[in-house]
Amino acid sequence: MPSLTAKQHAILAFLRERIATDGVPPSQWEIAAAFGFKQNATANYHLRALEQAGAIARTPGQARSIRVVGAPVGSRSSRGPSQRSLAPARTGQLDLAVLGRVAAGAPIGNDTSPIDEGAVAWVTISRSMFSPTPDYLLRVEGDSMRDDGIFDGDLVAVRRASEGHHGQVVVARIDGEVTIKRLQLTATGIRLLPRNPDYAAIDVPADADFAIEGIYCGLVRSA
Repeated sequence: MPSLTAKQHAILAFLRERIATDGVPPSQWEIAAAFGFKQNATANYHLRALEQAGAIARTPGQARSIRVVGAPVGSRSSRGPSQRSLAPARTGQLDLAVLGRVAAGAPIGNDTSPIDEGAVAWVTISRSMFSPTPDYLLRVEGDSMRDDGIFDGDLVAVRRASEGHHGQVVVARIDGEVTIKRLQLTATGIRLLPRNPDYAAIDVPADADFAIEGIYCGLVRSA
């Protein structure tokens, strides 16, 4: 049986969550948009891999026909997602994968987006904790967002998104580096604002490889 990549495990978890919350699977276009794919063909490539692994089934020629089926499959990562990613969602509960780190200070160098990292842990929370419903968690490193109540070591809940509104706290990637900051849209460009006076704002250069990875939904703090 073919093994799945970390990206395909993330797509599988995304499918389960959207079916559980919306009652229908996302379209191929919605999958491409959620994961930042430039072409629908890339989403279809990963969906075919999931089909070949027995994780999903689709009805040819029928829109929104994805069904999540089958037994857990392997991952390339030695710390790949646990079988909880394929377990039926419990009523009122949400299993979220911790998919890496995000900087609240100097940006963390990262060749890929946070969601490309394999799940390193899972956390079960109540669905009522967040609105909108997040897709994954990231571990905070640094204290640049402390005045927004986000501290070093917290788990921030993130909903995948490719754009954000002025004033929202976002997870953003700048030239391969990932950070969490408050988004400021100005007449001259984009600024990422810390919430700690010890840190300077980041002015995003016009020629930077910049992308918003997701919107901050809230946090989980260890006791």
